[in-house]
Amino acid sequence: MKIKRILDHFEEYILLPSLTFSVGLIFVQVVMRYVFQHSLSWSEELARYIFVWQLWLGVSYAAKNQSHIRITIIENFLNEAQRKILETIVIVIWFGFGCFVIVQGYKIAMQIGAYGQTSSALGLPMVYAYMSVPVGASLMNIRLIQNLVGLYCKPNKPKALEV
Repeated sequence: MKIKRILDHFEEYILLPSLTFSVGLIFVQVVMRYVFQHSLSWSEELARYIFVWQLWLGVSYAAKNQSHIRITIIENFLNEAQRKILETIVIVIWFGFGCFVIVQGYKIAMQIGAYGQTSSALGLPMVYAYMSVPVGASLMNIRLIQNLVGLYCKPNKPKALEV
């Protein structure tokens, strides 16, 4: 049961501490710059890379919660069976897009890794920053599969009652 809870809330377990850390890091940078008149050379770069990872993990989190921006005008005119069909089509298209992003993101990350490019202040291999794209898209596709399975296997509950 504990593993299921970890898998169900994987993104939150990473996003919350990383957000806390990046806010603290930026706060320290501001204090260093304006109070001590000395800035940290690496903090802004690290905050930027954390943000990139947060963004791609956030894509997965939004897919899990079905909270991506969507236009629902057509959906409002459909019955329940038609809505399921439309939702299935949307998930399949979204999944295909995710596969495209995974493949292309991985190719770019591997090219960057092959060149040995490193970040300027931290000296980290840039492949770590670029791998956020295929990792986030892969997690999103896993959540899309979960949504598709849930669409046909779980009993229908009104959206207002979902937790």
